[in-house]
Amino acid sequence: MAIPSLHEFIRELESTRTYFSLTSVREGAVMIEVALVDERWEIEFFEDREPQLEIYRSDGTIFGPEKLAELRVRIRS
Repeated sequence: MAIPSLHEFIRELESTRTYFSLTSVREGAVMIEVALVDERWEIEFFEDREPQLEIYRSDGTIFGPEKLAELRVRIRS
């Protein structure tokens, strides 16, 4: 399967009604974050090279508000 362009991939996500958002965290890259059941995909498109991606998978564990406190400690350190 050929590597799609950024715009082709966005059209594919839209046509399949897949939830996604666009952001940029690195200079020269556009990131598409795709949300699937129990997975989050980050695909970065660059002008001068192939896309790079990371996949995050959940084991389905649901946490309570105590985890929010943990996150707040981590982002402050």
